[in-house]
Amino acid sequence: MKRGKKYLERAKLVNRETLYPTVEAIELVQKTAGAKFDETVEAHIKLGVDSRHADQQVRGAVVLPHGTGKTVRTLVFAKADKASEAEAAGADYVGAEELVTKIQNENWFEFDVVVATPDMMGVVGKLGRVLGPKGLMPNPKAGTVTTDVAKAIADIKAGKIEYRLDKTNIIHVPIGKVSFGTDKLKDNFETLMSAVIKAKPSAAKGTYLRSVVLASTMGPGVKVNALKITE
Repeated sequence: MKRGKKYLERAKLVNRETLYPTVEAIELVQKTAGAKFDETVEAHIKLGVDSRHADQQVRGAVVLPHGTGKTVRTLVFAKADKASEAEAAGADYVGAEELVTKIQNENWFEFDVVVATPDMMGVVGKLGRVLGPKGLMPNPKAGTVTTDVAKAIADIKAGKIEYRLDKTNIIHVPIGKVSFGTDKLKDNFETLMSAVIKAKPSAAKGTYLRSVVLASTMGPGVKVNALKITE
């Protein structure tokens, strides 16, 4: 990929061979973010597991103390009292079979997170082929299949993010905006890392945290010293 002059100038500030302490890495990410919009800061965490094996899957959710800086739109599959509960809790869209039809027929995806009550998973299952690849399928481990829809919505709106491995055993998640400042980004990052470390599968062998990289939307990656993740 061909990079512009401004990007290349900012990239010179980062030594690609250096593993930076957390605070220094975050400060570099902020310095090298040069877009005209408030860039998102993302963490890219490569783990020493093999996601092809069920006993080495790493997946879960965590509420970032300062949120992500993004307004998250929630879609809830529920009926009767649970539908009313979801609406009262501030869900953006609430429904049942008619929403399945809307998604299938209209290619409608005006939402970021899907929550479902357990009794609705048979209905939601019809959308597995379209929601699955987008990472939108409700999952008990992520707290998005639940009878407590009000709590699920409150957590999501407060900054709950889901983390999961991709096919190359890397987790990609946002930890906030550049404008958050160093302290808030550090809090969010350490909260995420704590959750990922606790989620280590017992079947995982060798080095668990292979590499941790922070980067803004348009900026270069900055490697974090995984052995000193809380410094």
